[in-house]
Amino acid sequence: MTTTAIPAEAGRAPAVAPKRRPKREREGAAWVFLSPWVLGAIVLTLLPMAVSLYLSFTDYDLFTPPKWVGLRNYAQMFTEDPRYWRSVVTTLTYVVVAVPLQLALALVVALALKGMKRGKAFYRSAFYAPSLLGASMSIALVWRAIFNDGGTVDHLLGTGGWVNQPGWALLAVALLTVWQFGAPMVIFLAGLQQIPAELYEAAAVDGAGKWRQFLSVTVPMLSPVLFFNLVLQTIQAFQVFTPAFAVSAGKGGPADSTLVYTLYLYDRGFVASHMGYASAMAWVLLLVIGIVTAVLFRTSRSWVFYASEGDR
Repeated sequence: MTTTAIPAEAGRAPAVAPKRRPKREREGAAWVFLSPWVLGAIVLTLLPMAVSLYLSFTDYDLFTPPKWVGLRNYAQMFTEDPRYWRSVVTTLTYVVVAVPLQLALALVVALALKGMKRGKAFYRSAFYAPSLLGASMSIALVWRAIFNDGGTVDHLLGTGGWVNQPGWALLAVALLTVWQFGAPMVIFLAGLQQIPAELYEAAAVDGAGKWRQFLSVTVPMLSPVLFFNLVLQTIQAFQVFTPAFAVSAGKGGPADSTLVYTLYLYDRGFVASHMGYASAMAWVLLLVIGIVTAVLFRTSRSWVFYASEGDR
């Protein structure tokens, strides 16, 4: 290794500093460490996406080679398939119901935990625990038993099995998502702890009560965190599958009331073996999620406040 001598102080031996590696050599080392991720992204993400895009323009049943049909899958989806539009309406209803309820509950619990003096760590862990279970089939099956005919809810409220009633089945699915509010709750709690106490003291001096402090201090200062949770939970809600699959036994019933978009995609692709049609549905879902996310980012300019940038 080439070295460069550094002038020595009086009475001391000269120090030797290593010469920096050339830029090309440093970039090569970086690519070596990045190569597993790059390879995984290409093989596990980009390549399957490209294949799916191609299949969306074909008639493919998993058993015979795909046959090019152009835009026929998309035309059939939008003009000839009433169940497709029922799945769209069901999914939008689910998103509109589940996401606000989940975020509202997460924020309420986070506000309660913030004011706790004792036991905060225990309750934070207890509320977060359901989120660790994720969208597991076992939890969804337990949920189905709770809301089934003769289940816990039926014994307590006497309303019959929710999962057997078209007007209530989707609500049972949404409540499972709402129950797993731990992840956004923890994020809300972290955001609340970053709000300076001086702002609340100044608001109190001006005569603001608790509700006015919440609207004028908490909400604006917490708006970036609220926006982050809103985007994340909305994207996840559009992709809901396991709860609807378990509650309806994979059928989307009763009367297609739990036929969410991804469940119908699964039915078309893996039950009916119309993989080309299912691929087209997947790309439409990707496009819709992208549009909804872009709209959320666009509208955030009018209500998300960043303290470091001033009022936007």
